[in-house]
Parts: sequence; structure tokens; C-alpha cells
Amino acid sequence: MLHSNGAASKSDQQALILDFAGVLTASPIDTHRAWCVSEGLEPGAWRATLNDHPDGRRLYAALEVGEIGQAEWNEGTAALLGEHVDPVNLMGRAWADVPPARRMVALARAARAAGHRLALLSNSFGLDPFNPYEHVGIWDLFDVHVVSELEGLAKPDPAIYRLALERIGLPAERCVFVDDHAVNLPPAAALGISTVHVTDEDAAVAELEALLGVTAVLAA
Repeated sequence: MLHSNGAASKSDQQALILDFAGVLTASPIDTHRAWCVSEGLEPGAWRATLNDHPDGRRLYAALEVGEIGQAEWNEGTAALLGEHVDPVNLMGRAWADVPPARRMVALARAARAAGHRLALLSNSFGLDPFNPYEHVGIWDLFDVHVVSELEGLAKPDPAIYRLALERIGLPAERCVFVDDHAVNLPPAAALGISTVHVTDEDAAVAELEALLGVTAVLAA
């Protein structure tokens, strides 16, 4: 039940566990393509280097779990992109113009206002010199932060979901996990967590409004 102030009672409290990129931000694909062109690269160079180049994949995987820092990643990945690419704040330059997902952020704020717990469960892409969570302004929204770089674990390793549940302090059956990568959902579901796959922001927000009994209201 809801208390008279609209907040969920302890027995009704749920946890909303949110991924970051592609959930709390818009899809970065178009922004990254435009950035590549501005750097004199082919539009698909960013994704091809991070996803398809063996060294690019290795560097990104190492960054995710904190084996290397963002500054080291910037140096290595700039060299793979092209000798003319400046490594200084490479990640920050590529991500700076990716907008927040305003309706999803509003949904998260509504969930918190209703008394639900909020957890960030994110595969990191570095924290220094560019901190994407502070850049978008969502860090302080969360009760719990589980960031792969800080934990030495990354989705879809089941251990990182168990760690999130431990910190949230609610049973899996009262938690909802939201991610834009389908591969990250089954380990959560296997623990009993409800999952929402984001392929469209509006559709995902509507599904979460129904699950949590809240309404996302955009600030004027």
C-alpha cells in the first residue's frame, strides 16, 4: 500500500536497477557517427574499433573491469582509430554530446519519490578524466552504485547481479532490472529479477510505470 504522502510502504517497496548508456542516455550511435566525421574518420569507425578490432575489444574489456584506466584506454584506442586522432580526453569528446534519456530519468525520479530504491548497475567506460555519470547528472539519484570498473566485474557475469542485490537489500522478486543489451538480461532473470529490455525509451518507460505504479513527469 501507499502511505498518505504517496510513498511505498516497506512491504511494497521495490528496487529499480538501471543500466546507464542506452537506458539513462539516448542511444549513442548517431552521436558517435557524427563525432567520427568531425574527427576526419569514417562514420562507423568508433563502433568498428571498439567492437570489431581485436585490440579495440581487448582494451575496452580491460577498461570495463578496471584493469586499465580511461587515460590509458584513450591512448591505446586513439592509436587504433588513426594516427591523427588526439588521445586527450578521447572518451569524453566522443560522449560529450550524447543526450540524457529525459523520460527515463523522469521515471527514475518518480520511482524514488514513491519510496522505491534505485540502483545503478553499469558496465563502466571510465571515470577519469571524463565521468559520464556526473556529466549526465544522475549519480546522486541512486541509493546504490554498482559500476564494473570499481568492482572488477562486468555484466553479464552473474556475480555482479548478486552484488547489486546484496547492496539493495531487497529480494530479487521485488527488483526490476533495465538494460538495452539483451545479453545482460538472462543472468538477472535467473536470480528472479524482473527484466525490461530497452529498445524504445517511451515503450520501456510505459512498461516501468505499470510495474512500479508511478508516472514519469518531465520537468517544464
